[in-house]
Amino acid sequence: MTAPAAFDALGLLREIEGIGRDPRRGGYSRHVFDDAERTLRDWFVERATRLGLGVETDRNGNLWAWWGEPGPDAIVTGSHLDSVPGGGAHDGPLGVVSALDAVARLKAEGFAPARPLAIVVFAEEEGSRFGIACLGSRLLSGAIDPARAGALRDATGRSFADAARDAGLASFGRDDEALSRIGVFVELHVEQGKGLIDLDAPVAMASSILEHGRWRVDVRGQGNHAGTTEIADRRDPMLPAAAAITAARRAASRRSGARATIGRLEPIPGGTNVIASRVAAWMDVRASSEADTRAIVEEVAAEVAEVAAAEGCEASVVEESYSAEVRFDPVLRDRLAAALGGVPVLPTGAGHDAGVLSAHVPTAMLFVRNPSGVSHAPEEGADDAAVAAGVDALAQSIRELS
Repeated sequence: MTAPAAFDALGLLREIEGIGRDPRRGGYSRHVFDDAERTLRDWFVERATRLGLGVETDRNGNLWAWWGEPGPDAIVTGSHLDSVPGGGAHDGPLGVVSALDAVARLKAEGFAPARPLAIVVFAEEEGSRFGIACLGSRLLSGAIDPARAGALRDATGRSFADAARDAGLASFGRDDEALSRIGVFVELHVEQGKGLIDLDAPVAMASSILEHGRWRVDVRGQGNHAGTTEIADRRDPMLPAAAAITAARRAASRRSGARATIGRLEPIPGGTNVIASRVAAWMDVRASSEADTRAIVEEVAAEVAEVAAAEGCEASVVEESYSAEVRFDPVLRDRLAAALGGVPVLPTGAGHDAGVLSAHVPTAMLFVRNPSGVSHAPEEGADDAAVAAGVDALAQSIRELS
């Protein structure tokens, strides 16, 4: 039986397609506790309530919509509603709308789960506002110190502690009560790659997530006039920053399966006719082992230091976050893959809340085919047939686990 039309996943995506559009970047910019993300939160609460679910917000800003009374050993599914700057429409929201659709479908057919069930919306999964990915699940599970999280600042200088207080959170940090309720977590997500295209399959299970981390590169020089300062007299921090970009590509290319990216660069003061006084850059590194990940960072740091010294600048490379390789629960993975008729099993280089929770509870992930293979960009998507197959797979997973 299909879900009521009001809870069709594609229809739900259309309902929110106008929220958080970014006219400059294209796509969507929806960041934790900003106007767009708050609107999406309100939308989720309204939709979940209409579905007969009881909604609560935990101490870390994560939303929980319960089918029946909250309790231990719950089946939990869901994802996130925030985005990267200029992201696509499916990264995060697809997992949320598919969960609403799957629950609506199960209710319509008279199914009653034998254990508690919840849909969760995690806060700040992308880390686009405060710099730490999966912040809501990290705080929930105690993977980040709340004092450190509270001191994080966005591009305007506003702290996470201030933003959380304005959002109505009196405190934040490890939440043993919420964590203890999760018996199993299954996250559905659009695939962020081409594995399902190559396999000509609509849905897959995840096997693992690559090691990954974020580092901040800071270079300090001397701000000056672009027209009057001789080249020989310059201490330009942009040169070591540029060296970091090329060094990251070379270091990653020397290691099979590794990726290193600098996608964000902030020169200060940022004038066209001004030599920058300081440049900050953020580097994302992912590889199949900690040794490779650390080696890439060390090579980049060494080259930045060398170019900085030659330019008369000072430089530092500081770790902001790090996640070890995640291998999803093999028993749960194989059980669900069999229940879904033997779907493919694929690794991923993308981080997820499911990866954070895997250290505490059995977790699994379902991937839905992305016909472009592009993610974290406006071209990201999922074809209608794959979305429908994803909802089918999620509903069947809930039946299997109940």
